[in-house]
Amino acid sequence: MKLPSCLAECLCCYTAGDDPPKGDSPLQKKSPKLCGSNYPLSIAFIVVNEFCERFSYYGMRAVLTLYFLSFFHWDENLSTAVYHAFSALCYFTPVIGAIMADSWLGKYKTIIYLSIVYVVGHLIKSVGAIPSLGNQAVHVVLSMVGLFLIALGTGGIKPCVSAFGGDQFEEEHASERSKFFSIFYLSINAGSLISTFVTPVLRGDVKCFGEDCYALAFGVPAALMVLALVVFIAGSGLYRKTPPQGNVLLEVCKCISFAIKNRLKNRSREIPKRDHWLDWASEKYSKQLIGEVKMVTRVLFLFIPLPMFWALFDQQGSRWTLQATKMNADFGIYVLQPDQMQFLNPLLILVFIPIFDLGLYPLINMCKLNFTPIRKMATGMILAGLAFGLAAVIEVKINETDMPRLVPKESLIRVLNLAENPVQVTIQDKDLFQQPVESFQNPAEYSKLILNGEQQSLHFTLQHQGLTLAFNYTVKEKSVYSLIVFEAEGSLSSRLITDLEAKPENGLAAVRFINGLSQDVNLTIDSKRFIAVQKNYSASEYSLLERDIYNNGKCITETGEFPLELGLLDFGASYTVVITNVSGGTVETWKSEDIKANNVHMAWQLPQYLLISAGEVMFSITGLAFSYSQSPASMKSVLQAGWLLTVAVGNTFVLIVAEAAPMAQWAEFVLFTVLLFAVCIIFSIMGYFYVSVDPEDLEEKEEKRETSSRGNMIGLVTQKTKL
Repeated sequence: MKLPSCLAECLCCYTAGDDPPKGDSPLQKKSPKLCGSNYPLSIAFIVVNEFCERFSYYGMRAVLTLYFLSFFHWDENLSTAVYHAFSALCYFTPVIGAIMADSWLGKYKTIIYLSIVYVVGHLIKSVGAIPSLGNQAVHVVLSMVGLFLIALGTGGIKPCVSAFGGDQFEEEHASERSKFFSIFYLSINAGSLISTFVTPVLRGDVKCFGEDCYALAFGVPAALMVLALVVFIAGSGLYRKTPPQGNVLLEVCKCISFAIKNRLKNRSREIPKRDHWLDWASEKYSKQLIGEVKMVTRVLFLFIPLPMFWALFDQQGSRWTLQATKMNADFGIYVLQPDQMQFLNPLLILVFIPIFDLGLYPLINMCKLNFTPIRKMATGMILAGLAFGLAAVIEVKINETDMPRLVPKESLIRVLNLAENPVQVTIQDKDLFQQPVESFQNPAEYSKLILNGEQQSLHFTLQHQGLTLAFNYTVKEKSVYSLIVFEAEGSLSSRLITDLEAKPENGLAAVRFINGLSQDVNLTIDSKRFIAVQKNYSASEYSLLERDIYNNGKCITETGEFPLELGLLDFGASYTVVITNVSGGTVETWKSEDIKANNVHMAWQLPQYLLISAGEVMFSITGLAFSYSQSPASMKSVLQAGWLLTVAVGNTFVLIVAEAAPMAQWAEFVLFTVLLFAVCIIFSIMGYFYVSVDPEDLEEKEEKRETSSRGNMIGLVTQKTKL
C-alpha cells in the first residue's frame, strides 16, 4: 500500500474544512440517509467502489514483476525498469484526471469514463497473459497497451473519487464528512492488504496452461474493477453532482509561466527590480493569486529532495520481490509466495499509525523533544535507508549459494565418479583434482578452468586400478560441466555433460536424471512430468519443479514399473539423480546437489519491511499534513499534484538506474542507501532554514493591507472633490 496516493486523495482532493459547492441547482439534491444517520446513502457505493478499485490495482501490480520475469523471460533489470515505468505513469496521470474533472467533465463523468478505460486495460492485460494466444510479441503488445490504459484509468480517477465522496455531504455535516474520509482510507488499506495476499496465491498455487496462472491473477483484479464500475453506476441516482468549476492547477502554471516570460522580457537594468520573481506576474494576475502561489512554491521547493524516498519505497514490488525469489519461503505451516511478502506493508501501516499517533509521538512530547515535521520526515528517510542497508546485507548472504560469475575464457568443472572404485582425474596443463575421487562421493565445489580462447580441446587422463585411460573433450568459455566417470562393458568410460550456469529462477528446483541401467527408462515425477532417458549413463535435460517432496514418482523399464522416490527438491537447488539399479521391486538412486538450495529464510526480510513501513508513516503522513498546513485552502490540489509527481519522479529514477547503470544487486542497494542519506542531509539543511507560516495569518495581513490601501485612495478622492 502507498500512503501518498491514499492520503493525498483523502487530505488534499477534498479537505474536511472545505465547504461543498453552494447553490440551488437541481444537481445539489439531498441524498437519502444511511440507517437514520447523517451519512448519505450514496457514500456506501463510493466506499465499495474504492475497495474494489484498490483491490484491482494493487492485486495486479503485486504479480507484475514476476510476470515480466517468468512469462516474458525478461532479465531482472528490464523487468524492474518496466515495472517502475508503469508506476511512474500511474502518478503522472492524476494531473490529467484533475484537469478533466475540474475544467471539462466534472468528477462524476470523469470517474465513469476513465473507469471504463481502466476496465478495458485490465481485460486486455488478462487476455495478453493467456499463453496459447499468439507469440511473445503479441503478449508484450497486449500487456503494454493494457498497462498504459490501467495507468491512465487509475491515475485519472485518483484525484476524483474521494473528492466526489466529500461532495455528497451537506455543509452542516462537516464532522460526518471527516469520519467518511477515515472509512474511505480504511477501504483503501483493506483492498490493498487482501489483494496483495490473494493474487500471488492465484498466480502460484493455481496452475493453468501447464504453468503459473497469470491469466487468473490478472483476471480476478479485472473482475473487481468491473464490479467497482457497476457499483458506482448503481448509485448514480443518489449522487450530488457538482459542475466543473475551473482548475486552479492550470491557473498556477499560467501564473508562473507568465512571471518567467515577463521577467525574461524585462531584463534591462533601467527597469526597477521587484521583491519576488513572481511579482512579475502582477500585470496579469491578482495580488491574492500571486501571494498564494508564493506560499505554494515555498513548499514545492521542499519537495525537490523527496523523490529519492519513493525511489526506495516502491522497490518493494520489484527488487525486494526478486530478492524473495532467491530465499527459503517455507514457514512450516505455510509456504509463502515471494510476491506475497508485499502484504506486510499495508498490514504494518495499519498497526503503526495508532502506535505512532497514540504512543510514540505523545511520549516524545512528554520528553520535551522538539520533534518537528521536518525532523519526522528526515527520520523516515533514515529508516528507509537503513531498510535498504539490511537488504544489501541479506543480498550478500544470498549470493553465497549462487554459482560464481564467469568471465571470458573461464569455465567450471567437477567430477562425478559412478564407478565402484576411486578414480584419479588429470587434465593436461591444469592443476586440478589433486586427490582421487571416491566412488559416489558427494561432489565438491566446482573447479575453475582457465582456457586459451572461446573454446579449447582438453586432454583428460583417468587412472583406475592401475589402468590409464585418455579422453579429449572440447570445453567452451562461460560454461559449467560435469565429467561423469562410469564402468561400461568391463571398462572405464566417461562423458562430459553440461550443467546449469545459474540458480533456477523464482525459487524453483531443477532436476535431471542419469540412467545407469542397461535399458531405457521412462520416468514419471508427478502426474504431469514424463521423462525418457536412454541407457548406459545417458543424461536427461533439467526439469523445473515447484519446491516439494516427490515420493510418488514411477520408473518404467522393460522389466516392469517401480516406485521412484526423490525426496525434497528444495528452493533454488539443482539436482542430479543417478539411477543405479533396479532390484527387489524398488529403484535404487543416488542424488547429488549440483547447486545449493536457498538457505536464507524469507523471514529475514521482515526487519526491512518494518523499517520502511515505519519510515513511510513518519515521512508520508507527516509530509502531507505539514505541506497542507503551509498552503492556502485554495491551493491544496496543487500540492497534491506536486506530491504525486514526487512519486512519479522517484520511480523514473529507479528505471534509469536499472537500465543505465546495471550492477550487482547488493551494490545497487548500497547505492540507494547512500543516495537517500545524502538527500536526507540536504533536506534537513533546507528544513533548517525553512520558516513555518500560517497561511490564514498571511491572508489576513494581505486583506488588511489591501483594505488600508483602498481606504487611502478613497480619502484622496474625497479631498479632491471638496477642493
